[in-house]
Amino acid sequence: MVLSGRLNRTPFNGTRRKLVLAFDVGTTYSGISYSILDPGQEPDIKGVTRFPANEQISGSSKIPTVIYYDKEGKVRAVGAEAMREGIHETASDEGWVKAEWFKLHIRPKSGPPSQASEKIPPLPPGKTVIQVLADFLWYLRTCAEAYIKGTYPNGRELWDLVEPDIDYVISHPNGWEGYQQSQIRKAVVQATLIPDTEQGHSRVSFVTEGEASLHFTIDNGFSAEAMQHGEGIIVVDAGGGTIDISAYRKRTETNAETKVDLFEEICIPQCHFHGSVFVSIHAQLYLDEYLKDSDYHEDLNYIVRCFDKTTKIQFKSDDQPQYIRFGGNRDNDPTYNIRFGQLRLSGASVAGFFEPSIKCIVDAVLSMAANTQKSIKHVALVGGFSASDWLVSKVDQALSPSGLRVVHPENYVNKAVSDGAVSYYLDHRVKTRITKVAYGAMCEAPYRFLNSEHRQRRSTVITCLDGVVRVPGRFLSILPKNTPISEEQKFTPVTLTLLSETNTTSTLKETLWCYKGNDPEPRWKDMDDSERSY
Repeated sequence: MVLSGRLNRTPFNGTRRKLVLAFDVGTTYSGISYSILDPGQEPDIKGVTRFPANEQISGSSKIPTVIYYDKEGKVRAVGAEAMREGIHETASDEGWVKAEWFKLHIRPKSGPPSQASEKIPPLPPGKTVIQVLADFLWYLRTCAEAYIKGTYPNGRELWDLVEPDIDYVISHPNGWEGYQQSQIRKAVVQATLIPDTEQGHSRVSFVTEGEASLHFTIDNGFSAEAMQHGEGIIVVDAGGGTIDISAYRKRTETNAETKVDLFEEICIPQCHFHGSVFVSIHAQLYLDEYLKDSDYHEDLNYIVRCFDKTTKIQFKSDDQPQYIRFGGNRDNDPTYNIRFGQLRLSGASVAGFFEPSIKCIVDAVLSMAANTQKSIKHVALVGGFSASDWLVSKVDQALSPSGLRVVHPENYVNKAVSDGAVSYYLDHRVKTRITKVAYGAMCEAPYRFLNSEHRQRRSTVITCLDGVVRVPGRFLSILPKNTPISEEQKFTPVTLTLLSETNTTSTLKETLWCYKGNDPEPRWKDMDDSERSY
């Protein structure tokens, strides 16, 4: 099912013109969307579609998330400029260092090590992830500035008017929280997009890629009216590095004048390292083995880049042979199915490169649909990877027997996140979210001999100021994992703090702990004391 159409939204009620910029810094590709807010006018969402060296990406609304640094650590080429003809030779001759996949260096370390951990390229020598991210964010801002100045009449005056108070929306993968957002905010400050003040920080907001994709889907033809009150939808953002999967249900609110369709998160969102780049990784592993005794093995990296640009994108059938054009008419090796500069592979082999990603999406969607206990009929598939006809058809084929219908917006699925991030800023349709971890405090429980858990920890007991013997390491849950929580909802812990008579402190600080493990009711820190749990 292909979607089209646009959503009408409420006119901007501000008193002065304003600019909202959304940056989608992806693992492999990045995009920019924006909205110019005029008082009394209905906001519109637009994308930046011109970049330096634009011819290298055929007018695409995204650019490669790549930076080249020279030996002194200075930026030499960014985005599409890093794809210019001969850039690889120049980089090699001049000793430039390539930074890519760099945002994954601030990914959460909780959970089991993933395949991506072994594939993430190191940062350039002497550079931190904040410095690299700041350089890239600064570049995106300069691209947005040049585009707006060159697109609108009196564009320079427009930019000078809105530039001091630009609001930024930064998207990030599902599961990224406080630490990752703080690192991104530091990069935004270092990129001089905002001042390092409380007011400056207030101009930056964050949205998960799953939530941004939901807004994009609703904004591009999937009418909320197609869903009954309480019915759910699963959103799959299939990108270059990650696949983000989220589930929401519709909730309609009616006031004296209007009826508003809002959404609630109904399941803990997921993030998997099975994006489109891993199709190329599987292709490289296969070809490395296949060509190991061929004279063309030394061209492996170039052959994979050719596969990435053409064969992977055009693949539609596992019944037909597939070709990777990498050379000229004189390049022949019949033993390895190379003729006239083309390497022939079976359709089944290429389908195998996609299979882990397809299986990941299908398994995650079916599991999420089964665990939400809500009626779910639609699965929205967006993101750059969803431009693959093979991926969409196989996911649809696998989910149809379960009564799940795959919907696919037709408008620029590769900029779903950046457009959706602006829509999030304007419409803010999700009001309730699911806690991904348990939040609480560590305290000392009064020792009870009849309590077996206390007896097990008898060697750790302490005598407090009030003379009561207590057991330390008790986790007091304040906000359990997998709990729906609205943006306005508050949780207040009840704790006891003992002070000596000479203590005159009027302000007390308490450390808030979060539990990331799998125990549904964590009680004691020593029961799951691994580094990844607390």
